[in-house]
Amino acid sequence: MDYITTTLGNLVHQTAFFSLSWGNVIMIAVACAFLYLAIRHGFEPLLLVPIAFGMLLVNIYPDIMLHAEEAANGTGGLLYYFYKLDEWAILPSLIFLGVGAMTDFGPLIANPKSFLLGAAAQFGIFAAYLGAMAMGFSDKAAAAVSIIGGADGPTSIFLAGKLQQTAILGPIAVAAYSYMSLVPIIQPPIMKLLTTEKERKIKMEQLRPVSKLERILFPIIVTIVVCSILPTTAPLAGMLMLGNLFRESGVVRQLTETASNALMYIVVILLGTSVGATTSAEAFLNWDTIKIVILGLVAFMFGTAAGVLFGKLMCLATHGKVNPLIGSAGVSAVPMAARVSQKVGAEADPTNFLLMHAMGPNVAGVIGTAVAAGTFMAIFGVM
Repeated sequence: MDYITTTLGNLVHQTAFFSLSWGNVIMIAVACAFLYLAIRHGFEPLLLVPIAFGMLLVNIYPDIMLHAEEAANGTGGLLYYFYKLDEWAILPSLIFLGVGAMTDFGPLIANPKSFLLGAAAQFGIFAAYLGAMAMGFSDKAAAAVSIIGGADGPTSIFLAGKLQQTAILGPIAVAAYSYMSLVPIIQPPIMKLLTTEKERKIKMEQLRPVSKLERILFPIIVTIVVCSILPTTAPLAGMLMLGNLFRESGVVRQLTETASNALMYIVVILLGTSVGATTSAEAFLNWDTIKIVILGLVAFMFGTAAGVLFGKLMCLATHGKVNPLIGSAGVSAVPMAARVSQKVGAEADPTNFLLMHAMGPNVAGVIGTAVAAGTFMAIFGVM
């Protein structure tokens, strides 16, 4: 009888209930809320489902992120090894390869002025950098936090890893991916506040056709120019352009399909669950995390506003030929931000089709965020 009692007692004490803190309970509730938003309301489920589930796992079983050097047998937790691929910038670079293979750069090539809108939307990054410095973050930590303003999760992870800000990588990544998911909620009020109904109804001229030669030369020329000026952008910009060259060359269909489908989704699973698993209660429920979440939101709002305001300036300069709404797509949340521009424009005029026009700034924003990250790395002498 004593043996049975002891065995049952040991079994009960092996459950997670005895080790759960109130912080763990809060984070489990947050994970469930994310899962609800992703599954019930469709808020970027490809991102939120793995992130939320990683968050759920680490707060029930913390050893799933146990570092190898802290383990008695020298073997770390499953998600620890996934996370090392984030730290080493492997997964973010592979994400860019997939994005490049999935993305049509035609709208950007057809309307090079879109680069200006993509650049304007990066204002949020530098506004957040100054804000983070004012809130007491070190210069490198402020740079890592500020990239959230580009609404680009992979670049945020990449820069935080390169600047050795691994202590805050988790909150940065979760904030960046959360704001990417919430683009349809955050952007429209800002867009409507800064534009008139007349401006939102502006119909833009159809984009010119882009030749196959232009499409093939574009990723090659961008790689040469950008990586020559900022070699530190090569892992991101280079992978983005390689993926696009796969797509546009037309001679490596199998590589294009693999990069944009199987490989892309495998990487999303690994990256999403490992990012979510960095949000243990101890690491996430503190003032620095709250500051990062607030700064990220402010940066994203500033970036959206800057893009729209520059769009208004271009509208004025072209005598009403540019709809300012496409400026909000200058953040690099592809293609969510472009869809939001289309949706807000269609609310003002159901016959208005802005999606292809918005894709230009949207793609430019991806390149712009990578360049911003490379600029910070060059400033701090990181290779």
